[in-house]
Amino acid sequence: MYMKYDYLKENYSVLTSDIKKVCIQTGRNYEDINLVAVSKTFPPEEILEVHKLGHTDFGENKVQELKSKYEELKSENINWHLVGHLQTNKVKYVVDFVTLIHSVDSFKLALEIDKYAKKLDKVINILIQVNTSNELQKSGAEPEEVKNLCNEISSLENINMQGLMTIGMFTDFEKVIRENFVILKNLYEDLKGNYGNFKYLSMGMTSDYKIAIEEGSNMLRIGSAIFGKRNYL
Repeated sequence: MYMKYDYLKENYSVLTSDIKKVCIQTGRNYEDINLVAVSKTFPPEEILEVHKLGHTDFGENKVQELKSKYEELKSENINWHLVGHLQTNKVKYVVDFVTLIHSVDSFKLALEIDKYAKKLDKVINILIQVNTSNELQKSGAEPEEVKNLCNEISSLENINMQGLMTIGMFTDFEKVIRENFVILKNLYEDLKGNYGNFKYLSMGMTSDYKIAIEEGSNMLRIGSAIFGKRNYL
């Protein structure tokens, strides 16, 4: 009998199997790949079903939706990631429970996170988002700004920089996507020796995660390959 959420189990199995195959082909260790299941627009019931499969890391891109799902599922052992753009006036709503903020792209935002983290006597884990595709509509620091930005943020006591993140260009041209990822990888390699807690190179989503693994990503943000097509209505 086909159960209501069997497709989630099947999707998750296919995805993890494909990631393992790419790792074998590229000489990577599957255990080094961190998978964040991006659950934006999907209900808590589906998150819970994926969680039952042993998955603990889930990502949301809107603060209000993230907080709502956290409240509903707070009894579960879930690591919540904010993968979308974070406005300074919404920092206070997530710092008390978020595991990792993927989208810090300015010192102003970092200062705000640090301020609220101090109030809670917490250290907040972040990634620096980099706009490697040079698209005006995308958030992220420019690649040439990243070194200075990391240097500034490293002075903040309640922030723990754990690496870099980018979103590849949405295009059918693999060469362009690969170039976006190479830029981030080179920045990561250049910086990780300066910051002892640098460990995440976050790049790759449903459409381009195989390329991302080939180019060195160790953190994937994947939604529709697990949950299915999103309905934004």
